[in-house]
Amino acid sequence: MSAPLLKARAADGCELAYRIEGTAGQPRVVLIHSLALDHSFWQRVVPLLGEHAQMMVVDCRGHGASGRALGAGSDAAYRVDQFGADIATVLDHAGWPSATIAGCSMGGCIAQAFAAAHPQRVDGLVLVDTTAWYGADAEAQWRERGDTARAKGMAALVPFQVKRWFSESFTEANRPLVDALLAVFQANDVEAYRATCIMMGQANLSGRLSGLGKPCAILVGEEDYATPVSMSEALHAAIPGSTLQVIKGGRHLTPVQCPGEIAGAIRLVIGRAGAGR
Repeated sequence: MSAPLLKARAADGCELAYRIEGTAGQPRVVLIHSLALDHSFWQRVVPLLGEHAQMMVVDCRGHGASGRALGAGSDAAYRVDQFGADIATVLDHAGWPSATIAGCSMGGCIAQAFAAAHPQRVDGLVLVDTTAWYGADAEAQWRERGDTARAKGMAALVPFQVKRWFSESFTEANRPLVDALLAVFQANDVEAYRATCIMMGQANLSGRLSGLGKPCAILVGEEDYATPVSMSEALHAAIPGSTLQVIKGGRHLTPVQCPGEIAGAIRLVIGRAGAGR
């Protein structure tokens, strides 16, 4: 990605970094990365959309080149609606009234929060390897993950993450790509990571998109056990008119492992959004 890095400023002063890629004049798409990564997460999808879309790839707060803006105290946490509001901020900064919003994992939760708060700014929605709610035990489990990072460092989580992210065969065949993602992961500010983990455990977006009324595609890796197929089925049931695609052989980060399928789904959604105008 060679476009210049741009910076917007949220209401609380947090700087939010983003790039605009693709073709001006084409349908606009916002791409939101997963936990502990950054906008480079979409590097295999962006070229497949370059002629079909103008894309905004963002660094969520606490990630990449964006600011941290953590609250005071040893137990600071973010809120998923705060991250959703950040998407509105970068859209305003870029002068985009609306866009198709696509997010993977954490990015999918943020996409849902933005769509619930700003439905008039959503042309279409693409939810990848994500969920509306991680379940009754989620808060404790996510807090434990954040506490592990604080106590042992990000490197201690690498074996756990790689196994969840990709199939073993993909990791073996694409070691440089996986290592580049792990470098981004390990460069995370530990306290920002922990705050985001707590946010993910507390997030519950169930039922907030029942009246969305915009094209929505839901995709999930067949082998995803971080947000399993059953969670995508629940999203599909809760969002009228949505489509559901299970990607054969995919695990949790299908935009990296299966970029063709993700790009194809985004193209279909922006096509449906354009046809509905």
